[in-house]
Amino acid sequence: MGKTTGFMEYERIEEGYPAPAARLKNYKEFVIGLTPAQSQTQAARCMDCGTPFCNHGCPVNNIIPDFNDLVYHGDWKSASGVLHSTNNFPEFTGRICPAPCEAACTLNFNSDAVGIKSIEHAIIDRAWAEGWVQPQVAAHPTGKKVAIVGSGPAGLAAAQQLARVGHSVTVFEKNDRIGGLLRYGIPDFKLDKGHIDQRARQLEAEGVVFRTGVFVGSAQDGLGQGSKVTNWAKETISPAQLQKDFDAVVLTGGAEQSRDLPVPGRELAGVHFAMEFLPQQNKVNAGDKLKGQLRADGKHVIVIGGGDTGSDCVGTSNRHGAVSVTQFELMPMPPLAEDKPLVWPYWPIKLRTSSSHDEGCQREFAIATKEFIGKGGKLTGLKTVQVEFKDGKFTEVPGTEKEYQADLVLLAMGFVSPVAAVLDAFGVDKDARGNARASTDFTGGYATNVAKVFAAGDMRRGQSLVVWAIREGRQAARAVDEFLMGASDLPR
Repeated sequence: MGKTTGFMEYERIEEGYPAPAARLKNYKEFVIGLTPAQSQTQAARCMDCGTPFCNHGCPVNNIIPDFNDLVYHGDWKSASGVLHSTNNFPEFTGRICPAPCEAACTLNFNSDAVGIKSIEHAIIDRAWAEGWVQPQVAAHPTGKKVAIVGSGPAGLAAAQQLARVGHSVTVFEKNDRIGGLLRYGIPDFKLDKGHIDQRARQLEAEGVVFRTGVFVGSAQDGLGQGSKVTNWAKETISPAQLQKDFDAVVLTGGAEQSRDLPVPGRELAGVHFAMEFLPQQNKVNAGDKLKGQLRADGKHVIVIGGGDTGSDCVGTSNRHGAVSVTQFELMPMPPLAEDKPLVWPYWPIKLRTSSSHDEGCQREFAIATKEFIGKGGKLTGLKTVQVEFKDGKFTEVPGTEKEYQADLVLLAMGFVSPVAAVLDAFGVDKDARGNARASTDFTGGYATNVAKVFAAGDMRRGQSLVVWAIREGRQAARAVDEFLMGASDLPR
């Protein structure tokens, strides 16, 4: 695929960024994508390797060598078709996926991987610009009705697949706009919400009905820590009603139960979950008026949690105008580069520095918070200690206690499970981690213990990547189609 000797002739080309000072002035996407010529050169590096590990490293199994070859030869429209054959929303993954495909690239074993993500980004942006992305309306309605609960990437993928084979699909979303984590968890500077809106228009043209502001469950309380702030539901529908009105129900909500930090002083004003902070800014960016928005202006901010959500808090805090931003990570600092012969083609542990980190952030590793301290009920700082991991547990390092000034602490330590209210209302069995219990077997896959109720995405597998959510939504759609029709032509 690509040029036979391209991987020996051309270096990897990275997407570009404006200087931090420029991009911090607004919340707009700032990645500078590859030009068509750069994309073709990058695609020329694809090696025509006998076993395309990239395809297996990608959760949706994108046919990467094929679309690389098509880009190299200038057939962009066919490349878009190949890309869409496995991925409903490449404009999402081309922007926010961490690209496990690149970690698995054969060239990555002893060189720099092919820039697969940047090529995907270039393909889908050109496809939209050229008008190649069009609604695919089913030729023959089946007469079957399916309810999707949750409009994140899993729900949207399932809805699109099911609508395209003729089922009548209604998506229920508790928030005021569709998109789930894409809408209210990921900052606009990483994913402009116009990309969600244009896909929504395509899905609506394919027959999907969206009902926002609708909570499916027995009550709107018990939604979980860090999730109530994003619940603008104006209507409640019972599971019994959905089961009566629809031939199948697919639960595709997110893992919204934020991991807490129950140390002394947790009750102080100024300690918040990341998902209290990030969605509010997204709403303001959308033009909504919020009273008492949680902001970082003029504050010393500490973000506890070293993952993507923590990085998003860093970038948003800097755009607010924080005086300082510090990010804590419990684990020790990973190596700057992985030992490729040891870990390839699997996802490696190595130091990852995001664009938000480059905008201004002090990073602390192997550190634990012992106590939040304050005055008059308000946070003023926190006490920490260095830790080391040995004998299967973290232990404190004597003599490393320290105090940090802090006016705002954002807890970004991940999500432990979906909120129990929805699963309990349906009577769905849960696994040991609190996720919906549903297998991925080819026969009866994604079905829960409740008749005609299925589960997919983070609600089934726990906190994960957008690309995994898309995969599960697609596979659940096939399982539902088989359940309704006895067989399915949808891809596995």
